[in-house]
Amino acid sequence: MRNRPSTYNHRLITSFLAACLFMALSAGQICAQNRNSNAEASYTIRNGRMYITIGKNMKKEDLEKFIDKYDLSDLNLPRILSTNAPDRLRKMGWRIDMDNRLRIIISKQMLGLGQLADPEKRIELAEEEHPNSYDLFPAQNDNLVYGVNHFTGKYPFAVQDSLVTFFLKGHTMAHEVLLAGSFTNWQYSALPMTPTDSGWICIVKLGPGKYWYKFIVNRGWTTDPDNDLSEPDPRGNVNSVYYKPNTIFTLPGHREARDAYLTGSFNNWNPGELPMEKGPFGWTIRLYLAEGAYPYKFVADGKWYEDPTNKNHEPDGHKGFNSVYRLGQPHLFTLKGYLSAKSVALSGSFNNWQTYDLLMDKTAQGWQLRYTLGPGNYKYRFMVDGKWITDPGNSSIIIQPNYTFQLKGFADAKTVCLAGDFNDWTPDALRMKQVGGVWTFSVHLSVGKHLYKFIVDGRWIKDPANPLWEENQYNTDNSVLWMEGK
Repeated sequence: MRNRPSTYNHRLITSFLAACLFMALSAGQICAQNRNSNAEASYTIRNGRMYITIGKNMKKEDLEKFIDKYDLSDLNLPRILSTNAPDRLRKMGWRIDMDNRLRIIISKQMLGLGQLADPEKRIELAEEEHPNSYDLFPAQNDNLVYGVNHFTGKYPFAVQDSLVTFFLKGHTMAHEVLLAGSFTNWQYSALPMTPTDSGWICIVKLGPGKYWYKFIVNRGWTTDPDNDLSEPDPRGNVNSVYYKPNTIFTLPGHREARDAYLTGSFNNWNPGELPMEKGPFGWTIRLYLAEGAYPYKFVADGKWYEDPTNKNHEPDGHKGFNSVYRLGQPHLFTLKGYLSAKSVALSGSFNNWQTYDLLMDKTAQGWQLRYTLGPGNYKYRFMVDGKWITDPGNSSIIIQPNYTFQLKGFADAKTVCLAGDFNDWTPDALRMKQVGGVWTFSVHLSVGKHLYKFIVDGRWIKDPANPLWEENQYNTDNSVLWMEGK
Protein backbone atom coordinates (compact mmCIF):
# COMPACT_ATOMS: atom_id res chain seq x y z
CA MET A 1 0.00 0.00 0.00
CA ARG A 2 2.80 2.39 0.82
CA ASN A 3 4.92 1.91 -2.29
CA ARG A 4 5.20 5.24 -4.09
CA PRO A 5 5.14 5.82 -7.87
CA SER A 6 8.55 6.55 -9.31
CA THR A 7 7.66 10.22 -9.75
CA TYR A 8 6.67 10.68 -6.12
CA ASN A 9 10.19 11.14 -4.69
CA HIS A 10 11.17 13.27 -7.67
CA ARG A 11 8.32 15.65 -6.93
CA LEU A 12 9.16 15.74 -3.23
CA ILE A 13 12.84 16.41 -3.89
CA THR A 14 11.96 19.09 -6.42
CA SER A 15 9.53 20.69 -4.00
CA PHE A 16 12.07 20.56 -1.17
CA LEU A 17 14.86 22.15 -3.20
CA ALA A 18 12.49 24.77 -4.55
CA ALA A 19 11.30 25.48 -1.03
CA CYS A 20 14.87 25.98 0.16
CA LEU A 21 15.44 28.42 -2.70
CA PHE A 22 12.23 30.30 -1.85
CA MET A 23 13.23 30.71 1.77
CA ALA A 24 16.74 31.84 0.87
CA LEU A 25 15.53 34.42 -1.63
CA SER A 26 12.48 35.81 0.07
CA ALA A 27 12.39 34.67 3.71
CA GLY A 28 9.68 32.15 2.95
CA GLN A 29 7.58 33.74 0.22
CA ILE A 30 7.75 34.43 -3.52
CA CYS A 31 4.83 35.91 -5.43
CA ALA A 32 4.45 35.93 -9.19
CA GLN A 33 2.45 39.15 -8.88
CA ASN A 34 1.17 41.50 -6.20
CA ARG A 35 -0.14 39.49 -3.25
CA ASN A 36 -3.40 41.45 -3.02
CA SER A 37 -4.22 41.04 -6.68
CA ASN A 38 -6.85 38.61 -7.96
CA ALA A 39 -4.37 37.77 -10.73
CA GLU A 40 -1.68 36.58 -8.32
CA ALA A 41 0.26 33.36 -8.02
CA SER A 42 2.31 32.76 -4.92
CA TYR A 43 4.31 29.99 -3.30
CA THR A 44 4.73 30.28 0.47
CA ILE A 45 6.11 28.09 3.25
CA ARG A 46 4.67 28.18 6.77
CA ASN A 47 5.14 25.70 9.59
CA GLY A 48 6.54 23.03 7.31
CA ARG A 49 3.72 23.25 4.73
CA MET A 50 3.90 24.41 1.12
CA TYR A 51 1.09 26.82 0.14
CA ILE A 52 0.18 27.67 -3.45
CA THR A 53 -2.23 30.52 -4.22
CA ILE A 54 -3.55 31.00 -7.76
CA GLY A 55 -5.72 33.96 -8.71
CA LYS A 56 -8.49 32.91 -11.05
CA ASN A 57 -8.08 36.09 -13.13
CA MET A 58 -4.42 35.35 -13.79
CA LYS A 59 -3.26 35.64 -17.39
CA LYS A 60 -2.49 32.38 -19.15
CA GLU A 61 1.11 33.30 -19.94
CA ASP A 62 1.78 34.36 -16.33
CA LEU A 63 0.34 31.11 -15.04
CA GLU A 64 2.53 29.11 -17.43
CA LYS A 65 5.64 30.97 -16.24
CA PHE A 66 4.71 30.29 -12.62
CA ILE A 67 4.21 26.58 -13.34
CA ASP A 68 7.53 26.30 -15.20
CA LYS A 69 9.42 28.23 -12.52
CA TYR A 70 8.36 25.92 -9.71
CA ASP A 71 7.98 22.64 -11.63
CA LEU A 72 4.22 22.29 -11.02
CA SER A 73 3.24 20.81 -14.40
CA ASP A 74 2.06 17.54 -12.83
CA LEU A 75 -0.74 19.43 -11.03
CA ASN A 76 -2.39 20.42 -14.36
CA LEU A 77 -3.42 23.76 -12.88
CA PRO A 78 -4.78 25.31 -16.12
CA ARG A 79 -7.35 22.54 -16.51
CA ILE A 80 -8.30 22.62 -12.84
CA LEU A 81 -8.86 26.39 -13.03
CA SER A 82 -10.85 26.19 -16.27
CA THR A 83 -13.16 23.45 -14.99
CA ASN A 84 -13.18 24.58 -11.36
CA ALA A 85 -12.86 20.94 -10.30
CA PRO A 86 -9.93 20.51 -7.85
CA ASP A 87 -10.74 16.86 -7.03
CA ARG A 88 -7.56 15.63 -8.72
CA LEU A 89 -5.45 17.69 -6.32
CA ARG A 90 -7.01 15.91 -3.35
CA LYS A 91 -6.06 12.55 -4.83
CA MET A 92 -2.46 13.77 -5.11
CA GLY A 93 -2.38 14.61 -1.43
CA TRP A 94 -3.02 18.36 -1.61
CA ARG A 95 -5.45 20.05 0.77
CA ILE A 96 -7.93 22.60 -0.60
CA ASP A 97 -7.74 25.52 1.86
CA MET A 98 -9.83 27.95 -0.20
CA ASP A 99 -11.72 27.78 -3.48
CA ASN A 100 -13.93 30.69 -4.54
CA ARG A 101 -14.46 32.92 -7.56
CA LEU A 102 -11.30 34.92 -6.88
CA ARG A 103 -8.63 32.39 -5.99
CA ILE A 104 -7.76 28.84 -5.01
CA ILE A 105 -5.32 28.05 -2.19
CA ILE A 106 -3.84 24.58 -1.79
CA SER A 107 -1.27 23.24 0.65
CA LYS A 108 0.82 20.16 1.34
CA GLN A 109 3.18 19.03 4.10
CA MET A 110 6.90 19.18 3.25
CA LEU A 111 9.50 16.47 3.80
CA GLY A 112 13.06 17.12 4.89
CA LEU A 113 15.63 15.94 2.38
CA GLY A 114 16.97 13.35 4.81
CA GLN A 115 13.50 11.89 5.26
CA LEU A 116 12.74 11.20 1.60
CA ALA A 117 14.30 7.75 1.61
CA ASP A 118 12.83 6.73 4.97
CA PRO A 119 9.54 4.88 4.43
CA GLU A 120 8.57 5.22 8.08
CA LYS A 121 8.88 9.02 7.90
CA ARG A 122 6.86 9.10 4.69
CA ILE A 123 4.10 7.11 6.35
CA GLU A 124 4.09 9.35 9.42
CA LEU A 125 3.88 12.32 7.09
CA ALA A 126 0.90 10.84 5.27
CA GLU A 127 -0.92 10.35 8.55
CA GLU A 128 -0.05 13.89 9.71
CA GLU A 129 -1.19 15.28 6.40
CA HIS A 130 -4.46 13.34 6.53
CA PRO A 131 -5.22 12.64 10.20
CA ASN A 132 -8.35 10.68 9.26
CA SER A 133 -6.64 9.10 6.24
CA TYR A 134 -9.79 9.90 4.27
CA ASP A 135 -8.12 11.32 1.18
CA LEU A 136 -5.82 8.32 0.87
CA PHE A 137 -7.96 5.55 2.31
CA PRO A 138 -11.67 6.39 2.28
CA ALA A 139 -14.18 4.41 4.34
CA GLN A 140 -14.69 1.48 2.06
CA ASN A 141 -18.00 0.29 3.51
CA ASP A 142 -19.93 3.28 2.26
CA ASN A 143 -22.34 2.46 -0.60
CA LEU A 144 -21.09 -1.13 -0.55
CA VAL A 145 -23.93 -3.63 -0.96
CA TYR A 146 -22.08 -6.94 -0.76
CA GLY A 147 -18.62 -8.48 -0.90
CA VAL A 148 -17.13 -11.98 -1.18
CA ASN A 149 -13.52 -13.06 -0.60
CA HIS A 150 -11.47 -14.89 -3.25
CA PHE A 151 -8.44 -16.68 -1.84
CA THR A 152 -6.32 -19.15 -3.80
CA GLY A 153 -3.61 -21.30 -2.29
CA LYS A 154 -4.97 -21.00 1.25
CA TYR A 155 -8.23 -21.15 3.16
CA PRO A 156 -10.13 -17.91 3.90
CA PHE A 157 -9.08 -16.15 7.09
CA ALA A 158 -10.50 -17.87 10.16
CA VAL A 159 -13.30 -15.88 11.78
CA GLN A 160 -14.58 -16.29 15.33
CA ASP A 161 -17.17 -13.71 16.31
CA SER A 162 -15.43 -10.35 15.81
CA LEU A 163 -11.89 -11.80 15.59
CA VAL A 164 -10.25 -12.36 12.20
CA THR A 165 -6.97 -14.27 11.89
CA PHE A 166 -4.95 -12.75 9.05
CA PHE A 167 -2.53 -15.31 7.58
CA LEU A 168 0.50 -14.82 5.32
CA LYS A 169 1.68 -18.12 3.91
CA GLY A 170 5.43 -18.81 3.75
CA HIS A 171 8.18 -16.26 4.47
CA THR A 172 9.30 -18.52 7.36
CA MET A 173 12.86 -17.13 7.15
CA ALA A 174 11.76 -13.51 7.54
CA HIS A 175 12.95 -11.84 10.74
CA GLU A 176 9.92 -9.51 10.97
CA VAL A 177 6.44 -9.43 9.40
CA LEU A 178 3.86 -6.74 10.14
CA LEU A 179 0.23 -6.20 9.16
CA ALA A 180 -1.15 -2.78 8.18
CA GLY A 181 -4.42 -1.72 6.68
CA SER A 182 -7.35 0.64 6.67
CA PHE A 183 -8.32 -0.84 10.04
CA THR A 184 -5.05 0.41 11.58
CA ASN A 185 -5.09 3.75 9.77
CA TRP A 186 -2.04 2.35 7.92
CA GLN A 187 0.15 3.12 10.90
CA TYR A 188 3.65 1.69 10.43
CA SER A 189 4.64 -1.10 12.87
CA ALA A 190 1.12 -1.14 14.31
CA LEU A 191 0.42 -4.89 14.23
CA PRO A 192 3.31 -7.37 14.52
CA MET A 193 2.55 -10.85 13.19
CA THR A 194 3.39 -14.13 14.96
CA PRO A 195 5.42 -16.83 13.16
CA THR A 196 3.97 -20.35 12.70
CA ASP A 197 5.29 -23.49 11.02
CA SER A 198 3.75 -22.41 7.70
CA GLY A 199 3.71 -18.62 7.80
CA TRP A 200 2.62 -15.69 9.96
CA ILE A 201 -0.65 -14.84 11.72
CA CYS A 202 -2.20 -11.80 13.36
CA ILE A 203 -5.60 -11.65 15.09
CA VAL A 204 -7.57 -8.46 14.48
CA LYS A 205 -10.93 -7.38 15.87
CA LEU A 206 -13.13 -6.25 12.98
CA GLY A 207 -16.77 -5.45 12.39
CA PRO A 208 -18.49 -6.63 9.21
CA GLY A 209 -17.43 -4.74 6.11
CA LYS A 210 -14.67 -4.12 3.61
CA TYR A 211 -11.02 -3.45 4.43
CA TRP A 212 -7.72 -2.81 2.65
CA TYR A 213 -4.53 -4.42 3.96
CA LYS A 214 -0.88 -5.21 3.19
CA PHE A 215 1.93 -7.19 4.78
CA ILE A 216 5.32 -5.66 5.61
CA VAL A 217 7.99 -8.34 5.26
CA ASN A 218 11.41 -7.22 6.49
CA ARG A 219 10.24 -3.59 6.02
CA GLY A 220 9.10 -4.28 2.45
CA TRP A 221 5.40 -3.68 1.64
CA THR A 222 3.58 -6.43 -0.28
CA THR A 223 0.04 -7.39 -1.15
CA ASP A 224 -1.32 -10.82 -0.19
CA PRO A 225 -0.13 -13.20 -2.95
CA ASP A 226 -2.97 -15.64 -2.17
CA ASN A 227 -5.75 -13.05 -2.41
CA ASP A 228 -7.27 -12.47 -5.84
CA LEU A 229 -8.95 -9.24 -4.73
CA SER A 230 -7.00 -5.99 -4.89
CA GLU A 231 -7.71 -2.32 -5.52
CA PRO A 232 -5.64 0.82 -6.13
CA ASP A 233 -5.81 3.68 -3.69
CA PRO A 234 -5.99 7.32 -4.91
CA ARG A 235 -2.19 7.45 -5.26
CA GLY A 236 -2.02 4.39 -7.48
CA ASN A 237 -0.76 1.92 -4.86
CA VAL A 238 -2.38 -1.52 -4.94
CA ASN A 239 -3.89 -3.00 -1.76
CA SER A 240 -5.37 -6.38 -0.95
CA VAL A 241 -9.11 -6.40 -0.14
CA TYR A 242 -10.78 -8.34 2.66
CA TYR A 243 -14.50 -8.62 3.42
CA LYS A 244 -15.46 -9.50 6.98
CA PRO A 245 -18.60 -11.61 6.37
CA ASN A 246 -21.82 -11.25 8.32
CA THR A 247 -24.11 -13.62 6.40
CA ILE A 248 -24.14 -17.31 5.49
CA PHE A 249 -26.47 -18.64 2.80
CA THR A 250 -27.07 -22.39 2.74
CA LEU A 251 -28.74 -24.60 0.14
CA PRO A 252 -29.30 -28.01 1.77
CA GLY A 253 -29.08 -31.18 -0.30
CA HIS A 254 -28.39 -31.07 -4.04
CA ARG A 255 -25.23 -33.08 -3.41
CA GLU A 256 -25.48 -34.50 -6.92
CA ALA A 257 -25.30 -31.01 -8.50
CA ARG A 258 -22.11 -30.11 -10.36
CA ASP A 259 -22.30 -26.48 -9.20
CA ALA A 260 -24.49 -24.09 -7.26
CA TYR A 261 -24.65 -20.31 -7.17
CA LEU A 262 -26.28 -17.60 -5.07
CA THR A 263 -27.98 -14.77 -6.93
CA GLY A 264 -30.21 -11.89 -5.90
CA SER A 265 -30.96 -8.19 -6.04
CA PHE A 266 -27.61 -7.45 -4.33
CA ASN A 267 -25.68 -8.64 -7.42
CA ASN A 268 -28.25 -7.66 -10.06
CA TRP A 269 -29.37 -11.30 -10.39
CA ASN A 270 -26.15 -12.40 -12.07
CA PRO A 271 -26.55 -16.22 -11.92
CA GLY A 272 -22.88 -17.17 -12.29
CA GLU A 273 -21.09 -14.59 -10.15
CA LEU A 274 -21.26 -16.08 -6.63
CA PRO A 275 -20.26 -19.77 -6.60
CA MET A 276 -21.15 -21.76 -3.50
CA GLU A 277 -18.96 -24.38 -1.79
CA LYS A 278 -20.09 -27.99 -1.53
CA GLY A 279 -20.09 -29.51 1.95
CA PRO A 280 -21.36 -32.66 3.65
CA PHE A 281 -24.92 -31.30 3.95
CA GLY A 282 -25.26 -29.11 0.87
CA TRP A 283 -23.87 -25.83 -0.44
CA THR A 284 -22.82 -22.70 1.45
CA ILE A 285 -21.41 -19.24 0.81
CA ARG A 286 -20.25 -16.55 3.25
CA LEU A 287 -20.42 -12.89 2.31
CA TYR A 288 -20.75 -9.38 3.61
CA LEU A 289 -24.16 -7.75 3.13
CA ALA A 290 -25.10 -4.18 3.99
CA GLU A 291 -28.34 -3.50 5.82
CA GLY A 292 -31.44 -3.84 3.70
CA ALA A 293 -33.94 -6.32 2.24
CA TYR A 294 -32.75 -8.60 -0.56
CA PRO A 295 -34.80 -11.02 -2.69
CA TYR A 296 -32.64 -13.97 -3.77
CA LYS A 297 -32.58 -17.51 -5.16
CA PHE A 298 -30.16 -20.39 -5.64
CA VAL A 299 -29.13 -21.76 -9.04
CA ALA A 300 -28.06 -25.43 -9.03
CA ASP A 301 -27.09 -26.99 -12.38
CA GLY A 302 -28.90 -24.16 -14.13
CA LYS A 303 -32.20 -24.56 -12.23
CA TRP A 304 -33.53 -21.82 -9.95
CA TYR A 305 -34.68 -22.62 -6.40
CA GLU A 306 -36.14 -20.76 -3.45
CA ASP A 307 -34.43 -21.13 -0.09
CA PRO A 308 -36.26 -24.02 1.63
CA THR A 309 -35.01 -22.84 5.03
CA ASN A 310 -36.42 -19.29 4.71
CA LYS A 311 -40.14 -18.64 5.13
CA ASN A 312 -39.87 -15.01 4.00
CA HIS A 313 -40.67 -14.61 0.34
CA GLU A 314 -42.33 -12.25 -2.14
CA PRO A 315 -43.69 -12.53 -5.71
CA ASP A 316 -40.99 -12.62 -8.39
CA GLY A 317 -43.15 -11.24 -11.22
CA HIS A 318 -43.07 -14.57 -13.07
CA LYS A 319 -45.81 -16.42 -11.17
CA GLY A 320 -43.27 -17.63 -8.65
CA PHE A 321 -41.56 -16.37 -5.49
CA ASN A 322 -38.17 -15.11 -4.38
CA SER A 323 -36.80 -15.77 -0.93
CA VAL A 324 -36.10 -12.54 1.00
CA TYR A 325 -33.21 -11.89 3.39
CA ARG A 326 -33.60 -8.94 5.77
CA LEU A 327 -30.81 -7.30 7.73
CA GLY A 328 -31.51 -4.33 9.99
CA GLN A 329 -34.54 -2.69 11.54
CA PRO A 330 -37.73 -2.56 9.45
CA HIS A 331 -39.56 0.68 8.74
CA LEU A 332 -43.35 0.81 8.91
CA PHE A 333 -44.94 2.29 5.78
CA THR A 334 -48.62 3.26 6.17
CA LEU A 335 -51.34 4.59 3.90
CA LYS A 336 -54.55 5.71 5.55
CA GLY A 337 -57.91 5.10 3.91
CA TYR A 338 -58.55 3.35 0.58
CA LEU A 339 -60.41 0.61 2.47
CA SER A 340 -62.34 -0.39 -0.64
CA ALA A 341 -59.15 -1.02 -2.67
CA LYS A 342 -58.45 -4.58 -3.76
CA SER A 343 -54.66 -4.25 -3.88
CA VAL A 344 -52.12 -1.74 -2.58
CA ALA A 345 -48.39 -2.04 -3.26
CA LEU A 346 -45.41 -0.07 -1.97
CA SER A 347 -43.01 1.08 -4.68
CA GLY A 348 -39.88 3.21 -4.51
CA SER A 349 -36.29 3.82 -5.39
CA PHE A 350 -35.37 0.93 -3.05
CA ASN A 351 -37.03 -1.72 -5.30
CA ASN A 352 -36.58 -0.09 -8.72
CA TRP A 353 -40.21 1.11 -8.60
CA GLN A 354 -41.60 -2.39 -9.07
CA THR A 355 -45.29 -2.73 -8.24
CA TYR A 356 -45.75 -6.49 -7.88
CA ASP A 357 -43.49 -7.53 -5.00
CA LEU A 358 -44.17 -5.30 -1.96
CA LEU A 359 -47.88 -5.94 -1.39
CA MET A 360 -49.28 -4.14 1.66
CA ASP A 361 -51.53 -5.56 4.37
CA LYS A 362 -54.99 -4.18 5.01
CA THR A 363 -55.78 -2.77 8.48
CA ALA A 364 -58.79 -1.12 10.11
CA GLN A 365 -57.41 2.32 9.19
CA GLY A 366 -55.85 1.60 5.79
CA TRP A 367 -52.77 -0.29 4.63
CA GLN A 368 -49.32 -0.99 6.06
CA LEU A 369 -46.09 -2.86 5.35
CA ARG A 370 -42.88 -3.30 7.35
CA TYR A 371 -39.89 -3.12 5.03
CA THR A 372 -36.19 -3.14 5.93
CA LEU A 373 -34.00 -0.41 4.44
CA GLY A 374 -30.32 0.34 4.86
CA PRO A 375 -28.97 3.87 5.46
CA GLY A 376 -29.93 6.23 2.65
CA ASN A 377 -32.40 8.71 1.17
CA TYR A 378 -35.35 7.11 -0.59
CA LYS A 379 -38.39 8.18 -2.60
CA TYR A 380 -41.59 6.15 -2.67
CA ARG A 381 -45.25 6.05 -3.73
CA PHE A 382 -48.16 3.63 -3.51
CA MET A 383 -49.91 1.75 -6.30
CA VAL A 384 -53.62 1.54 -5.43
CA ASP A 385 -55.62 -0.67 -7.81
CA GLY A 386 -53.33 0.29 -10.67
CA LYS A 387 -53.18 4.03 -9.87
CA TRP A 388 -50.24 5.94 -8.40
CA ILE A 389 -50.86 7.62 -5.04
CA THR A 390 -48.40 9.93 -3.30
CA ASP A 391 -48.12 9.67 0.47
CA PRO A 392 -50.11 12.65 1.84
CA GLY A 393 -47.53 13.03 4.63
CA ASN A 394 -44.32 12.71 2.63
CA SER A 395 -42.91 10.94 -0.41
CA SER A 396 -39.34 10.68 0.92
CA ILE A 397 -37.77 8.81 3.80
CA ILE A 398 -34.33 9.31 5.35
CA ILE A 399 -32.81 6.26 7.06
CA GLN A 400 -30.01 6.95 9.57
CA PRO A 401 -29.32 10.62 8.74
CA ASN A 402 -25.72 11.60 9.39
CA TYR A 403 -25.43 15.20 8.19
CA THR A 404 -27.54 18.34 8.79
CA PHE A 405 -27.60 21.10 6.17
CA GLN A 406 -28.15 24.63 7.49
CA LEU A 407 -29.11 27.86 5.76
CA LYS A 408 -29.03 31.02 7.87
CA GLY A 409 -31.14 34.05 7.11
CA PHE A 410 -34.09 34.12 4.71
CA ALA A 411 -36.42 34.39 7.71
CA ASP A 412 -39.25 35.71 5.51
CA ALA A 413 -39.06 32.85 3.00
CA LYS A 414 -42.24 30.79 2.65
CA THR A 415 -40.55 27.55 1.57
CA VAL A 416 -36.92 26.46 1.54
CA CYS A 417 -35.96 23.09 0.05
CA LEU A 418 -32.73 21.14 -0.25
CA ALA A 419 -31.70 19.36 -3.44
CA GLY A 420 -28.54 17.57 -4.54
CA ASP A 421 -27.00 14.48 -6.03
CA PHE A 422 -28.19 12.56 -2.94
CA ASN A 423 -31.87 12.91 -3.98
CA ASP A 424 -31.52 13.15 -7.78
CA TRP A 425 -31.93 16.94 -7.55
CA THR A 426 -35.64 16.63 -6.81
CA PRO A 427 -36.55 20.26 -6.02
CA ASP A 428 -39.51 19.88 -3.65
CA ALA A 429 -38.95 16.59 -1.80
CA LEU A 430 -36.70 17.75 1.06
CA ARG A 431 -38.48 20.69 2.69
CA MET A 432 -36.33 22.39 5.30
CA LYS A 433 -37.64 23.57 8.68
CA GLN A 434 -36.82 26.92 10.27
CA VAL A 435 -35.61 26.76 13.86
CA GLY A 436 -34.34 29.90 15.55
CA GLY A 437 -33.84 31.69 12.24
CA VAL A 438 -31.91 28.80 10.67
CA TRP A 439 -33.35 26.50 8.00
CA THR A 440 -32.24 22.87 8.58
CA PHE A 441 -32.65 19.41 7.10
CA SER A 442 -30.84 16.14 7.91
CA VAL A 443 -29.99 13.52 5.28
CA HIS A 444 -27.79 10.47 4.92
CA LEU A 445 -24.64 11.17 2.92
CA SER A 446 -22.24 8.60 1.58
CA VAL A 447 -18.52 9.15 1.98
CA GLY A 448 -17.02 11.38 -0.70
CA LYS A 449 -18.03 14.39 -2.75
CA HIS A 450 -21.57 15.77 -2.94
CA LEU A 451 -23.14 18.63 -4.90
CA TYR A 452 -26.12 20.55 -3.58
CA LYS A 453 -28.18 23.76 -3.61
CA PHE A 454 -30.99 25.40 -1.70
CA ILE A 455 -34.29 26.40 -3.30
CA VAL A 456 -35.66 29.52 -1.60
CA ASP A 457 -39.22 30.33 -2.74
CA GLY A 458 -38.46 28.70 -6.07
CA ARG A 459 -35.03 30.35 -6.54
CA TRP A 460 -31.97 28.07 -6.65
CA ILE A 461 -29.00 29.41 -4.69
CA LYS A 462 -25.58 28.19 -3.60
CA ASP A 463 -24.78 27.80 0.07
CA PRO A 464 -23.59 31.29 1.09
CA ALA A 465 -21.66 29.81 4.03
CA ASN A 466 -19.70 27.32 1.93
CA PRO A 467 -16.68 28.63 -0.07
CA LEU A 468 -16.41 25.39 -2.08
CA TRP A 469 -18.30 25.31 -5.38
CA GLU A 470 -17.93 24.20 -8.96
CA GLU A 471 -19.48 25.04 -12.31
CA ASN A 472 -22.43 23.06 -13.66
CA GLN A 473 -23.81 22.68 -17.16
CA TYR A 474 -26.13 25.64 -16.64
CA ASN A 475 -23.31 27.98 -15.55
CA THR A 476 -25.11 28.59 -12.25
CA ASP A 477 -22.65 26.75 -9.95
CA ASN A 478 -23.24 24.08 -7.31
CA SER A 479 -21.99 24.04 -3.75
CA VAL A 480 -19.56 21.20 -2.94
CA LEU A 481 -19.44 19.17 0.25
CA TRP A 482 -16.90 16.47 1.12
CA MET A 483 -18.22 13.84 3.52
CA GLU A 484 -15.45 12.09 5.42
CA GLY A 485 -15.49 8.53 6.72
CA LYS A 486 -16.00 7.58 10.32
